Amino acid sequence: MSIAEPARARGRRTRARILQCAAELFAAQGHSAVSVAAIARAAQAYPHQITYYFGSKDGLFVHASLSTLLRDAVRLEPIGLRQRGPGAFRNALARTAPALPSVPAAIQAMSISRVRPELQPVAQSYLAVLFRRAEHYLVELLARRGWVVDRPPSVEVRTFWSAVLGARLIADSGYGGRSADVDLAGVMTVRER
Repeated sequence: MSIAEPARARGRRTRARILQCAAELFAAQGHSAVSVAAIARAAQAYPHQITYYFGSKDGLFVHASLSTLLRDAVRLEPIGLRQRGPGAFRNALARTAPALPSVPAAIQAMSISRVRPELQPVAQSYLAVLFRRAEHYLVELLARRGWVVDRPPSVEVRTFWSAVLGARLIADSGYGGRSADVDLAGVMTVRER
C-alpha cells in the first residue's frame, strides 16, 4: 500500500518545477520567445497551472527573474570575503555584480512590474529579500574585518544595488559605453575604521 503525497506538497513541487524550468527557458531564449505552452511542456505541467500559480506569463517571468537574481547575488559573497582590504572589496563587487547573468532579466522584470500593478508586490518582496540578505552579509563582514561604512548598512546596500541595476540598464539601453564606465566602487563607502 502506498501513501499518496499530500496535495499541498505536490502543489509546491509543481510550482517549484515550473519556476525552475521557466527560469532556464527565459535565460536561454528571453521573455518574448518563450510561450506558456513551452514552459508547461518543459515542467511537465499544464498551462492552466502556470496561471494558477503565477497569474500570467509576465508574473512567472517576474518570479523567475528575480529569484534567479537572488541566487546569483549569493555568488558575490565569497568574492567579497576573499578580499583583504576595503578597496579590493569595493572593486571586486563593483566589477562582478553588473556582470551577473541574471541582472538584465531582473531589470526587465522590474520594468514589467512597473506597468503591471498586480506584480509590484512580487517585485517589492524579492527586492526586500535581496536588500535584507545583502545587509546581513555586509554587517557580518564589517564586524569580522573591523571595517565601517559612512551610512547605515541598509542604505549602503540599497545604494549599491540601485547603482548596479542602473549602470547595467544604461549600458544595455544602447547608450555608448559599458556598465564599467560607472564608478560602482565609488558608490560604496566601505573603509577601514
